[in-house]
Amino acid sequence: MKLFRHFNRISCVTTIICRSKAYLFLLLPFMFFNWQAFAQSELMAWGNLTGIRIDGQLMEFRSDLRVVESGWRNFTATDKERQRPKYDRDGLKQIVTTEISGIKFTEIVEECGKGSIKIDLTSMAERDTVVEGVFFCIDLPEKWYSDGKVKFGDGSSRKNTVYFRDLVAGDNRNPLKVRTSLIAAESDDRSLEVTCTPAATVYLRKDHDGQGAQLYIELLGKRVKKGSKDRKQITLTAGGKIDNSPVEITLRPNAPGRKFDGLGGNFRLQNPGTDPLVINYCLDNLRVAWGRVEMPWNFWHPEENTDPVQTALSGNLHPRVDDAMKMAQRLTAIGMPVIISDWSAPGWAILGDPRDAFRLRSKGIYGYQLNTQKIDKIYKSIGDYIEYLKNSYGVEAAAFSFNESDLGINVRHTGEEHASFIKGLGAHLASRGLSTKLLLGDNSDATTFDFIIPAMNDPETHKYILAVSFHSWRGCDDETLRKWDGAARQLNLPLIVGEGSTDAAAWNYPEIFSEQSFALYEINLYTRICAICQPLSILQWQLTADYSVLTGEGVFGTKGPLTPTQRFWNLKQLASTPEQSFSIPFTSTSERINFAAFGNPSRGEYAFHIVNNGAECPASIKGIPAGIESLELFVTDRKRGMEKTGEIKVVNGIAEFKLLPAGFTTLINKK
Repeated sequence: MKLFRHFNRISCVTTIICRSKAYLFLLLPFMFFNWQAFAQSELMAWGNLTGIRIDGQLMEFRSDLRVVESGWRNFTATDKERQRPKYDRDGLKQIVTTEISGIKFTEIVEECGKGSIKIDLTSMAERDTVVEGVFFCIDLPEKWYSDGKVKFGDGSSRKNTVYFRDLVAGDNRNPLKVRTSLIAAESDDRSLEVTCTPAATVYLRKDHDGQGAQLYIELLGKRVKKGSKDRKQITLTAGGKIDNSPVEITLRPNAPGRKFDGLGGNFRLQNPGTDPLVINYCLDNLRVAWGRVEMPWNFWHPEENTDPVQTALSGNLHPRVDDAMKMAQRLTAIGMPVIISDWSAPGWAILGDPRDAFRLRSKGIYGYQLNTQKIDKIYKSIGDYIEYLKNSYGVEAAAFSFNESDLGINVRHTGEEHASFIKGLGAHLASRGLSTKLLLGDNSDATTFDFIIPAMNDPETHKYILAVSFHSWRGCDDETLRKWDGAARQLNLPLIVGEGSTDAAAWNYPEIFSEQSFALYEINLYTRICAICQPLSILQWQLTADYSVLTGEGVFGTKGPLTPTQRFWNLKQLASTPEQSFSIPFTSTSERINFAAFGNPSRGEYAFHIVNNGAECPASIKGIPAGIESLELFVTDRKRGMEKTGEIKVVNGIAEFKLLPAGFTTLINKK
């Protein structure tokens, strides 16, 4: 067990830090730093910084580690899902180890005062190579620094001062090169001071996209020998204007949108030792509106010429199948509709070897295709599973899907094959009197939208589709989310986020699940999806021990009692939305927030969700329906777990309140 090294600088209430199997967790929200005194750096698990928070406001910049090809032609950089990093926290320090292009890095980021962090960065070459250099790169965004300048050294010499307006995008044949230990970027609204120990060679460039300028701090030079090593201490001190301006939100309650059933959850069983405790806790403490469970098809019908139903009736049902069906049964008994999704197919039903789903991934080939010559037998096998689940466990699944078949996890379809399968299986299930329909998509990411177009354009698929579905791991910019919303509207069908979260690789570095930055990114995404896509449900990945929103009791090696993290409380607030609510359109005066509103006018029940990505500020919600006299206010942030912080009076349809920094606020009215 590790203990904090800076007790004199930390205020703790029930502090629990556990380390096992190289995993370290900070259990939030029951452990509190005096964060106002520290920098609150936002470090991603792969080693990139997105900025430093001051009083809750993010002073934005971006850092990464880069290996640049000779002539500045191209570079390889640390980024999401590009490496296999390890992430750890030790008190005020965050530690990332990773490797790119044969260079190993250890990056230790330590909070060291308001707006200031110290980076201890070690680089070591694993092989001989010739490059332009190995760099710690800081990207200064155009949004904040376009009117600014960069000073090198003490800035007394004019030749060591460069104005951003003078930089030309892509004109980098001879980038400015300075050897210095001090760099200062300044604009009207932002500042970033960089000190290097020892002094370093620094390049100033403006990449081809023209979006900001880049400081390249050299770690290793052009001719890198195996075993070459560099260690630098880099201190970053951010500053800028704190925006405490009011936020004003105006509702349009007379034009409600689509129905929101509420938060859902995935319940794919993978950890028999820890899943039950986490599932019990989540189901006991969250209102879960939708469930998704696994259909272990490869265990249901492993041998082609056997009858899986007769095998099950004779008492030989595989335990994995029984567990999955019992999970579906439990969720149904609570009253929630259940989706069943398949991750793997039996060998007889596919082309090639089931192991191809994994051993060809290094070549960019995922999953396997179904054997279309056996498609009728495939339909019958899946239909038998769905019917057996209904007859023996009392569960008529709302929908079936192949998990992420656009990518191949593990059944792989083209868009045309997906459309054909929907028609074929849909017709087969209907012929057997089963009400189970199919999900359109269940895509791996929002980015692969084109996968669903063939089925959208084929009217014969529509009667067999329950809902449009995508997973929220990647690519959820506003424009892409609007495409998914448009698809649901075009088909007049609900939209379901079949897997909700932000980082599909996070199981490799599970300590990140307890970081404020991870929790804030996740609830920001969910709130944006609710506002733009108006989903029927967002199904959290997962409400089991996998990607768990709880720690303790052996979850990822953590000890102590089962404890909710900040992510859990975010979900609980979102799940507090009244049942059978409808999305309410709105306008907002601020880009600092994400907002979603829901209401059930017939019962007079409403919930307003706000993620504040900035500093404390006054806020108001206008257009609140008549009859609502007060709203309860709940906050989740570093310090609070769905803590009731007040009761707000509503006067003439207006609620005025204080929006706390860098947190998730929910206002609820329930009759």
